[in-house]
Amino acid sequence: MLRQFVKFGLVGGAGVVVNMIVTVILNKLNGGTVNAQRVLISLPGTPYNIRYTTFVWIGAFCVAVVFNFVLNRYWTFRHGDKAPFWHEFWPFVAVGSVAAVVGIFIKIALTNPISPLVLPEPYWHENAGLQSREYWSQLITIVVTMPINFIVNKLWTFTSVRDRHSAKSA
Repeated sequence: MLRQFVKFGLVGGAGVVVNMIVTVILNKLNGGTVNAQRVLISLPGTPYNIRYTTFVWIGAFCVAVVFNFVLNRYWTFRHGDKAPFWHEFWPFVAVGSVAAVVGIFIKIALTNPISPLVLPEPYWHENAGLQSREYWSQLITIVVTMPINFIVNKLWTFTSVRDRHSAKSA
């Protein structure tokens, strides 16, 4: 289990790099992190809206989840019988999606100027890439959600789903 956790962590580290590359690209396409709080969609009848930072979180998640699944399936959890690709992929995405929803709230709390958890100025701001709330909140949120992903994917996606598939094949 420790070996798998280390491998999962290495895959996760590579996934963080992929996630951050997508984050940087999406922010650059939007004119930089200074525009991360720009409203994309207002939620009718409420004072709430979806901001570009949420779009970035979801876009980076989608790319990274596919990357991480493939590496975990063929390297971290390669031993034993495998269920068909899609039988393992959808549970992996479901687990990641729950973590992503939790992550959205963490990221919003760290970047929203009126949040009590906002990463404070003067150190964090949107005028310099390495001190960007947008990037640091992305990293912090990934670190917080990664252990949950490992435990649930280890026990469900790459154990329970495979065991059910092996039982049906026997």
